[in-house]
Amino acid sequence: MDREEETRLFGRVGREGISPREVMAIVFQALQEKGYRPIDQIVGYLVSGDPSYITGHNQARNLIKSLERDEILEDMVRYYLGQEVVRGKGGQTGH
Repeated sequence: MDREEETRLFGRVGREGISPREVMAIVFQALQEKGYRPIDQIVGYLVSGDPSYITGHNQARNLIKSLERDEILEDMVRYYLGQEVVRGKGGQTGH
């Protein structure tokens, strides 16, 4: 097979086998260790997309950048609402 026709796989550096929840826990702890208010910093990142809200300590910035922000938000909404609510309504709200 010609090299140009091969499908190349893109791997996310530094996050093999780490779930989004684990990434967020590492980021939270790194922010705490550096003396920041983790919730404020994470919200700042999620709202703006600016990775400078996240410390580079313990690779936290690289780890959080390996996730899509919408992926993080989806997981947070599912957790906040509970899986039963999301499954029961099919993720939709009735109007």
